[in-house]
Amino acid sequence: MKQILVISGKGGTGKTVIAASIAALARNIVIADCDVDAADLHLLLHPKIKDQFEFKGLSKAVIDQEKCTGCLDCRNVCRYDAVVQTENDGLSVAIDSISCEGCKVCMYTCPVDAISMCDNVAGEWYISETKYGSMVHAKLGIAEENSGKLVSVVRQNAKKIAEQKRCDYVIIDGPPGIGCPVIASLSGVDIALIVTEPTLSGIHDMERVVNVAKHFNVNTACVVNKYDINLANTQNIMDWCRNNDVPFLGKIPFDLSVADSVVKGVPIVEHTTNSVTKVLAEIWESLS
Repeated sequence: MKQILVISGKGGTGKTVIAASIAALARNIVIADCDVDAADLHLLLHPKIKDQFEFKGLSKAVIDQEKCTGCLDCRNVCRYDAVVQTENDGLSVAIDSISCEGCKVCMYTCPVDAISMCDNVAGEWYISETKYGSMVHAKLGIAEENSGKLVSVVRQNAKKIAEQKRCDYVIIDGPPGIGCPVIASLSGVDIALIVTEPTLSGIHDMERVVNVAKHFNVNTACVVNKYDINLANTQNIMDWCRNNDVPFLGKIPFDLSVADSVVKGVPIVEHTTNSVTKVLAEIWESLS
């Protein structure tokens, strides 16, 4: 079984469009959408949810109002301003769950043991079926933390399903950037396909994410999306890849048919046959 991760150093490079096309071109696969902060692969693959599970993040502090004396010791030690007064006389306080970081300092400080830690449902994750294969995906709640942990849950279950079904590939749509979710996505994959664009920010962020992947000893390859919007920058990317031993797998041209396929909610390789789909097929052949 081969795990292929599609990531980008920045958002908006076309990563999900490419991941969806690879899923449509491949056979005997499991799909994982690890962009849990802004999941959108489902818009192209239309999964039917079979199982739904709660994702519990960091515990949050809760105040027992019957025990609370309003001493405000908890507010004085909270470094996140999560303890708020609920009455003008200052005798009643509550925890702002969005600001609370679950550090437990208030719980240990409270002289009357009025504060306890409660489980916090931070999102949901799903096991679904698509016409391309099983799909594991998730949705993190608004302003919730622990997206890296949720990515690990998605990855682990996608791998488990792939092993059970004896699948040849796990196709992973990763998050953009270089943060915790990206690191959780990179762990244990066979290759990370870096999608970039010929802009200065695209080049800069491509270099950063390649360096992160190399730090974790993950093989990388690179493709340029919308390469013809700036041929000079595309050449700079190709030169950089050659000088840094990063395989360069293809140049995808700008084409309005890609936007049409997104509007219709289908992978571009199923929407039409043109120069874009030809390059995508060649990229998949290189990866497989």
